[in-house]
This record gives sequence, C-alpha cells and structure tokens, in this order.
Amino acid sequence: MQLRIAVINGPNLNLLGKREPGVYGSRSFEEYFEKLKADYPDLILTYFQSNVEGELVNYLHRVGFDYDGILLNAGGYTHTSIAIRDAIAAIKTPVVEIHISNVFAREDFRHVSMIAPKCAGSIVGLGLQGYELGLLHFLKK
Repeated sequence: MQLRIAVINGPNLNLLGKREPGVYGSRSFEEYFEKLKADYPDLILTYFQSNVEGELVNYLHRVGFDYDGILLNAGGYTHTSIAIRDAIAAIKTPVVEIHISNVFAREDFRHVSMIAPKCAGSIVGLGLQGYELGLLHFLKK
C-alpha cells in the first residue's frame, strides 16, 4: 500500500525563492516539491498552499481522515491560530510541524507555537530539508 502524505504550506510560503532569500533560500517550493516527488516515487504526495486560514482548516479536514501523514508549515498562523490547532486535534492523520527557518533564533513572538502540542513532532530550522525529514518520519512507522 502506498503511503499518502499531504504537504500543506500556509501564508507567504507561495513566495519562496523570492521572499527573504537569506532566511528562506532562493528555490521555489514548487521546484522543491517536484524533486521530492521524484526522490520518493513510491509515495503519493499532494501539495496545498494558501494564505487564508479557513482554507488551511478546510484542507486539513479534507485529508485528515484518509491520509497517512501531513507535513504542515502553517507559517505565521503557527503563532496565532487556535482554529488550525483545533483542526489538527480533530483529525485522525498525524501532523508534523515544519519550519524552514529557526523560529527560535528570530523574534520572540515566533518562539510560541499554538499547533505544536497537537502535532506528532516539529522540525525547525533545517531549511527545505525539513520536509524530507518529515517524510522519513512517516516512512519509519
């Protein structure tokens, strides 16, 4: 049986490759995602990005009972969204929280994650490689 993993990115992550390259790098996420799919052809990988909190909640509901894992980079909503936290708590599929930058080396408000207590784990500060590490977590189950 092929594992189905959803990758979900929140606000401003559509600008990867353009946005603050010193923090986030110069590669677009779409480019990276294509490489991830090529490197893991036995997985069914889907990708969703939205800048809108409710759309992220709706997508978590959509995949949260049928998929084997979710990699979620909630962006700025990580620090503010009770709705996303509650959506993670409501679904069956385990979620791994991903952050490209080291949020603990940034502004104080980024040090608190509203979603982390409802996630299986968090990967922070390892760049885009964090998504692959999240995949490996699901492959070892």
